This record gives sequence, C-alpha cells and structure tokens, in this order.
Amino acid sequence: MSERQNIEWKQNWHDDYLKWICGFANAQGGAIYIGKDDNGYVAHLTNYQKLLEDLPNKIRNAMGIICDVNLQEEKGKKFIEIAVQPYSVPVSLRGRYYYRTGSTKMELTGVELNEFLLKKAGKTWDDVIEERATLDDIDTESLTQFVEDGMKYGRMPEVEGFSTIQILDKLNLIENGKLKRAAIILFAKNPNRFYPSIQVRIGRFGKDSADLRFHEILEGNLVYLLKEVQAQLNYKFLTKRIEFEGMRRLEIDEYPTIALREMILIPNTFIL
Repeated sequence: MSERQNIEWKQNWHDDYLKWICGFANAQGGAIYIGKDDNGYVAHLTNYQKLLEDLPNKIRNAMGIICDVNLQEEKGKKFIEIAVQPYSVPVSLRGRYYYRTGSTKMELTGVELNEFLLKKAGKTWDDVIEERATLDDIDTESLTQFVEDGMKYGRMPEVEGFSTIQILDKLNLIENGKLKRAAIILFAKNPNRFYPSIQVRIGRFGKDSADLRFHEILEGNLVYLLKEVQAQLNYKFLTKRIEFEGMRRLEIDEYPTIALREMILIPNTFIL
C-alpha cells in the first residue's frame, strides 16, 4: 500500500502534521499513520503511549474536531493510526485552511479559498449577494428581453404586471432586498464595474494560433453578449455560403445558430 489521496505515512509525530489532518477533514477524509517510513514499513514508536494521550486533545484544541487515534501493531512494532472523517463545514488550523489533493497537502488562499468556503456553505459564486449593487444598476431593457424570450419558449413563469424587483425576486436573483451576483452578470448596465473580467474575446486566426488576423473584445451583461457575439461572429468572423432559389439569394451560416448559442453559453475556448 502506498501513499495516496487518503493515506499519509509519517515516521514520527510533529505538530506540523496537524496541517495534514486539516487537509483530510476538508477533503474526503483519510488516515495518517505515525510510525511508518516513506515505504510504508513500520519503524516502531517508543512514545506511542504519550501520543495516544496527547493527540486527541491536541487535534480538538487546534481545530475543534474529533479524530479516532488508534494503536496498531505489526510484527511486534507499534504505530498509530489517526483516522480523519470528512467534514461538511470548513475546518481551519489557526485561521488557515488546508486541503488534501492527490498525495499532497495544499493551503487554500485567494479565489480557491473563497470557492471552497462557498461550496462548504452550500452556495455558488453567483448566489452570493453583491453588496455594492442597487436596482439602479439593472438594465431594464436586458431584463425585458430576457422575460420576452423566456415567455416565448415557455421557460418563464407568469410575470405580467410585475415590477423589476418582483421579476428579479421571481427569478431568485434577490435576497433580503439585495441583488445577487447572478443578477449583475445577467442584467447589469455595466457588470465590469463589479467584475472586470466579464468579456468575450473573438479572434480570427490564419495558419496557426500565433497568426492573429483581427479580433474584437465585447463587454456587457450576458443578455447583451449572447446577442452581440452571435452578430459579430456571423457578420465579421464567419463566412457564409451563398445559394440561390430561383432569383432569391440565400446566405447559409457556417455554423447553425443554436450551435453558436451553446458555444457562447459554455465557458470554453472556441477556435475558428
């Protein structure tokens, strides 16, 4: 048996290994074996009795969690198993958060930490309230367009006569009278004022990815981008095949409109 996602071997105990326990608790759980070398062979612990007494309290006092600390024996040699259960709430060690991935322990910071805490709280990034936003930031034309499209395809509840705030509430885009991030992404007049990376870049390449012939950068809310990106692709970046029906000229799109729509809505790179 080798070290892996939920197994870690340590020849002797060091308080720094509390980070590994924290990482297991925040991930899928696991076990740390104290008294085994890097090859998994039992090295024998001479202080196992003291560790059995100290470790449960040390873990609880440092992180507020309970772990099973078990004495094991192999060929007359003693070692300790610390069994860590996965926790549904975030576990921190002195204000820092660790996570077990593969056979390594990593400290979560920045965006990774934010996403981790949201996930543990049962929320997603777009479901968080945007404290800086007000109803004045909502583009009512975009909201109206969204409602009309939704009603046309039967994907929108009845909202006739509803105010802007009532429609947003119906769409679950408001909480306690405050806009969620999703409302900003979908309908804001200037979503980049809140999140500068909301943009779509379109480029036309020649022989390879280094041969950029021309490009456009589009910014705006998702309702606007969905319409404008398709327009830019069809009228500037994609060629159209010309056919005739009698005297009538037909321009056939290079890609079906529905395919372009799906490409825009899925967050991946599309190479022309």
